[in-house]
Amino acid sequence: MTDKVASGVRNVAIVGPYLSGKTSFLESVLYVTNAISRKGSIKDGNTVGDSSAEARARQMSVEVCAASTVYQDIRFNFLDCPGSVEFAQETYNALMGAGAAIVVCEAEVSRVLTLSPIFKFLDDWEIPHIVFINKMDRSKNSFMDVLHALKTVSSRPLVPHQYPIRKGDDLIGFIDLVSEQAYHYHAGAAADPVSMPEDLKDEEHAARQEMLEELANFDDHLLEELLEEIEPSQEEIVKDLKMELGADLIVPVFMGIAEQDYGVRPLLDALVREAPEPSLTAERRGLKPNAQETVAQVVKTYYTPQGGKLSLVRVWQGELTDGTSLNGVRVGGMYQMMGQQTQSLQTASAGDLVALARMEGIATGDILTASNAKLKVDLPKAPMIPPVFALAVTTEKRSDEVKISAAMSKLLEEDPSLTWEQNADTHEIVLWGQGEVHLKVALDRLQRKYNLPMTTHVPQVPYKETIRKAAEKVHGRYKHQSGGHGMFGDVYLSIQPRERGQGFEFSEKIVGGVVPKQYIPGVEIGVRESLVKGPLGFPVVDVAVTLTDGSYHSVDSSEQSFKLAARAAMQEGMAKCSPTLLEPIASVEICAPSDFTSNMMQIISGRRGQILGYEPMSDWKGWDKVSAYLPQSEMQDLIVELRSLTMGVGFFNWKFDRLQEVPDKLAERVLATQSSDNGKG
Repeated sequence: MTDKVASGVRNVAIVGPYLSGKTSFLESVLYVTNAISRKGSIKDGNTVGDSSAEARARQMSVEVCAASTVYQDIRFNFLDCPGSVEFAQETYNALMGAGAAIVVCEAEVSRVLTLSPIFKFLDDWEIPHIVFINKMDRSKNSFMDVLHALKTVSSRPLVPHQYPIRKGDDLIGFIDLVSEQAYHYHAGAAADPVSMPEDLKDEEHAARQEMLEELANFDDHLLEELLEEIEPSQEEIVKDLKMELGADLIVPVFMGIAEQDYGVRPLLDALVREAPEPSLTAERRGLKPNAQETVAQVVKTYYTPQGGKLSLVRVWQGELTDGTSLNGVRVGGMYQMMGQQTQSLQTASAGDLVALARMEGIATGDILTASNAKLKVDLPKAPMIPPVFALAVTTEKRSDEVKISAAMSKLLEEDPSLTWEQNADTHEIVLWGQGEVHLKVALDRLQRKYNLPMTTHVPQVPYKETIRKAAEKVHGRYKHQSGGHGMFGDVYLSIQPRERGQGFEFSEKIVGGVVPKQYIPGVEIGVRESLVKGPLGFPVVDVAVTLTDGSYHSVDSSEQSFKLAARAAMQEGMAKCSPTLLEPIASVEICAPSDFTSNMMQIISGRRGQILGYEPMSDWKGWDKVSAYLPQSEMQDLIVELRSLTMGVGFFNWKFDRLQEVPDKLAERVLATQSSDNGKG
């Protein structure tokens, strides 16, 4: 790691779709700035990013990775973020602490749509960002075609900063559109200045004019110069780029081949010149630039085998010292992170990104202050992405069941987009997340970090049952004699169906004390217990039961006797009431680009859904939202199909709406499965 002393700080998130080359880009940045002596590769599993066992096993980023380097006296703290949509929460949490982002993408028009959610988040939160078009050596499209395609998924104007120089299909250099200086790439070294290629002068001029016209939209002086055909100075152009990038008004576009280090140095130069200083980001968040009170925010939580809990924090204001107490918790060590390697620090200033050890009780997104006084400014947290995929989990060893709660708690601290529940209806532990890969990574962590191997299966659907018709004068009697006091209870019940959603109701119409008042609660308990599992094998809902008659014995009757008599009556009576199976129906909103609206409709109709309508999304140009009712039994792999038919960008929100009768043929299959499972038991 470099030992240069930095005079400034920039916190930059590296974001982009899966397979765009973000981790290779970070590796190149660290190499050309001498932070590492040789580059690792994803294939060999020795990169600074993707350093966890789960990431290397899959050769993909599964969590945020922090790394630091110094370039031109600026300390750059990079946050390499996952590209898979299943780990988007990691990316969004990290972006809350970044001053700028580099959006790494492939040079393919057909892949541009995958950037839409990333651009949307950056624009919604006004996070300055730069695009780096990677893998230019593999592109089948021209640079301008890719640029124009990118413009269709960004609400901010994209401004070309460079123009490519090619030799046949090979990218050999670029033209800087600010200085109009041409450069040729060289392996292992900075690009050399060369003369402007004659055959590119017209194309370069057109691209430069496009850049200047976009900048002039926010600068009246530059607009006047362009109208009067006065050549603006390089200083004026750079000043505009810095101002408009810092305000998230424009998106500068660079290009290169990260694996060969092509284009990485010019991008770093631009970050030095044009990326906003940490104080500007803090001001945009509502903080005072020179305030002394220490304010920090957790952007990521790790549990490491060696150091225990580490909280990666952005210092927004003031200064941090090792041993300081934040929110009443003493900092047990402060570090700069380089992948999984750490270097001890004693102090950190406003703008720094550091890891704090042993911050127990502190969660990702938390605001930390040295005084326990409430911060006047409410620093934003990334919104939580609702879970869309679930697996029921059980421990491989029964003796490990006592470890589940503590292990899950730590797992969810590292990854807040996971949730887990102990389902009261199905008696299963259900782990929720963003997709199958997401949950498998979580399960791998449980085994590796907490020695808690789990088995999984598809969660059961929480079916219920109800009745279609009534039964009157249902008789139940319990009589038992075994010497001494016996047991005697005798009841007549009326069982009635209720409207859907009205729940259970118990009442009594006893006349003349044929069932003494002290025994009636026992009848209600017996009825309620019988509804836990009805004649079809599922919990019973929407039923009214009335105690109408009965008899008792002055010596042998008791509350327990009447409870058992009521259960006997319910067991006989419910079977006569035409029991029927109910399934949970969810209210679902599916969102995707309008090009895929017909696909969304097909998904719903193919899953027994009821389409309610669709409309354009008011806050997302070119996207539609389809509303529908969908049986919960059809939703297990809904997100898998939706992503496969929408280039990975479609998503949905859902909530329980109601219970509804299951179609007869499906009910037969469900009940046959239930009977088979009970037989196995």
